[in-house]
Amino acid sequence: VQLQASGGGLVQAGGSLRLSCAASGGIFRINVMGWYRQAPGKQRELVANIGSGGRTMYADSVKGRFTISRDNAKNTVYLQMNSLKLEDTSVYYCNADIAVVSYSPTNYWGKGTQVTVSS
Repeated sequence: VQLQASGGGLVQAGGSLRLSCAASGGIFRINVMGWYRQAPGKQRELVANIGSGGRTMYADSVKGRFTISRDNAKNTVYLQMNSLKLEDTSVYYCNADIAVVSYSPTNYWGKGTQVTVSS
């Protein structure tokens, strides 16, 4: 199983970016999908996640600015980030609980994608 993230980059404060993460490789079922971020010198933190039925959860720091969604047919999760702030600068990681064939779900991480917000 692979999680391939894309969409990071450099943006000015107040701007927007959209991250995507596609899962591939013998997938039977995907449960929760989510995004985490880790800034230099800080612990990795949950940004948002979404269940297979669409229930979402957000960190307080991004509520009202970020929107997580998923396309189950494409095994892809998205993170629309609006009104970006300097403090949103981090490496963003995709995460998912994935069952391969019919086995129990395993937690997977994608490689990070850098998001840099400039003033």
